[in-house]
Amino acid sequence: MLKPIRWSNGRLTLLDQRKLPGKIRYFKPQKVSDVAHAIRTLAVRGAPAIGIAAAYGVVLALKVRAGRVKGGPAKSLEAGLEEDIELLRGTRPTAVNLFWALERMRQAFRRLPPDAGVKDAIRSLESAAVAIHKDDMERCAAIARNGARLLPDHATVVTHCNAGVLATGGMGTALGVIYEAARMGKGIRVFADETRPLLQGARLTAFELMHHGIDVTLMADDMAATLFSRLPVDAVIVGADRIARNGDTANKIGTYALAIHAQFHNVPFYVAAPATTFDLTLKSGQEIPIEERDAIEITGSVAGRTAPKGVQAFNPAFDVTPARLIAAIITDAGVIRPVNEREITRVLGARR
Repeated sequence: MLKPIRWSNGRLTLLDQRKLPGKIRYFKPQKVSDVAHAIRTLAVRGAPAIGIAAAYGVVLALKVRAGRVKGGPAKSLEAGLEEDIELLRGTRPTAVNLFWALERMRQAFRRLPPDAGVKDAIRSLESAAVAIHKDDMERCAAIARNGARLLPDHATVVTHCNAGVLATGGMGTALGVIYEAARMGKGIRVFADETRPLLQGARLTAFELMHHGIDVTLMADDMAATLFSRLPVDAVIVGADRIARNGDTANKIGTYALAIHAQFHNVPFYVAAPATTFDLTLKSGQEIPIEERDAIEITGSVAGRTAPKGVQAFNPAFDVTPARLIAAIITDAGVIRPVNEREITRVLGARR
């Protein structure tokens, strides 16, 4: 499988997803600002992958700071490392996996003995980051198993944005379900929304599914309703960047409209996400912070400017799908159905 994040011999390698599908290019961040830039500019993207990359970014940050001092306890670097963690926290406000992973890294550092040296600290934080990466691989596999059971032997599935190998540390969330269903011998056909304005569905999902031999057809975002009216569709499966405790779900812009179309045409709408994507501190989706990106993403394109100069632009990166439109949330802990606070608490309680 494609691997968007690699860690080997103390070095981080990232797949530059801005170059896909035309070019497969890897690069090696040297310092925390490199990782922050990669996350902010979508060289690495997808909520779980962002968290994993940020965890490795903390390791790089500690290495750089350790190289500037001569001996002494690692705890002397805590204030500087906290600045680096805050730099990473500020890259993407919606994806809660980022904050979850950074908090784990912060706690790993704080658990160090007061007299721990920098080499011991680096080894400890590296182990913590690798554990976060491995944890996501295992969660993806569990989501895939739990979700594949929901699909019939021959299934037509619609997806939006990219929630596969490229977005996670493992086989993916929404696309992981598709890969597992195919592995089980089920006949799977996928229709992928292009996902405007950054075309993650066209550039990444279509590329990834074709790379892994899955039957995929690309369509523009506003074609889903027509597809539902003309062709039997068995399910919509999407990922998530943050889920409130009532089940309201933030995902790439256009997901909410897709859920409305699915409900009107009686197509089950599934969200696939690990337990780490739930933010139980938020009562509802109204409290989820929504990132708004640069207007140039919709006023321009690779072909040049497509809108009149000076036009105002509305460009939220995500929207929130109300829980009432979601048939089930497929997690590593199990399938949450019906989607409400009581069932979320019950299912996640076993995993947490």
